[in-house]
Amino acid sequence: MAKGKLTVYQYPQCGTCRKAVKWLKDRGWELELKPIVDAPPSAEQLKTWIPLSGTPIRKWFNTSGEAYRSSGIKDKLADMSDEEIVAALAGNGKLIKRPIVTDGEKVTVGFKEDEFEKTW
Repeated sequence: MAKGKLTVYQYPQCGTCRKAVKWLKDRGWELELKPIVDAPPSAEQLKTWIPLSGTPIRKWFNTSGEAYRSSGIKDKLADMSDEEIVAALAGNGKLIKRPIVTDGEKVTVGFKEDEFEKTW
C-alpha cells in the first residue's frame, strides 16, 4: 500500500542517506530524491523547514563533514545569527545534516529510526 510521496534531500554516497531511503521505500513511501550537494535547499525552504523539524537550527549542521571542519564554522557558530546560519546552509549542501525528508508539512533531518517510526 503506497503511503504517499516524500521529498528526500540526500547525498547518494552517504551511508546514512542510503539507509534512510531504504527504510522509507521498505515502508511503501514514494520518494522524490534530490541531490543535496548539487541542489541544496534554498534559504526560504530552510526558513520554513527548520521550525517544522523541531530540530534546533544549530543542529542542522553536518558536524562530521569535511566542509564543516574546513570552514571554521564551529568556531563562529555561537556568534552567528539565524540569518547567517541559514545563508551558510543554503550556500553549501555539504554543511547540511542529511538526509532531509519532508512531505511539505513535516520535516526530519538526519536519520534516527525511532524518529522516522514516529514521523513517517
